[in-house]
Amino acid sequence: MGRHYPELPEALQRFIRAQRIFFVATAAPGGHINLSPKGVDSLRILDPHRILWLNLTGSGNETAAQVQEDPRMTLMFCAFEGPPLIVRVYGQARAIHRRDPDWPELFAHFDPLPGARQLFELDIERVQISCGMGVPLFDYAGERTQLLEWARKKGPEGIERYWAKHNQISLDGRPTHILRKNT
Repeated sequence: MGRHYPELPEALQRFIRAQRIFFVATAAPGGHINLSPKGVDSLRILDPHRILWLNLTGSGNETAAQVQEDPRMTLMFCAFEGPPLIVRVYGQARAIHRRDPDWPELFAHFDPLPGARQLFELDIERVQISCGMGVPLFDYAGERTQLLEWARKKGPEGIERYWAKHNQISLDGRPTHILRKNT
């Protein structure tokens, strides 16, 4: 039987900080459910009620499009070593783009990474833990370097061109507003 919390207890914060991978799920009404694995050093726990994660450039931009219509987001963390545990963090998220006024302050929580596309701030509504006894054990072999190397090679202007071509519209035809100018 799982347990629920209204915020992220310190023991679960330590568990989350130790994980090398997490999963993000979002869905907009009538569209596809998006579930993405995330890695690199891209997640920060700001306090027991807020998580911030840095989204790097990828082939799609579903999360940014979906949270504009339905801000529900779930983050999931699994123990792949040590005692079994699954932690799901439910809440309301918002996308923060580079042009947004609070980008500099929030982005300062991270080492600069090439291809940084958006930040997502999750206001935690509920935390659930479950046993995770069905999750297999895996040995961590290291981070993949291809995404960061690709972004470095493209450079800032190349990344913006990539966003213009591949990251403005979601799979369901929803706008991501990645290149929208402030008005």
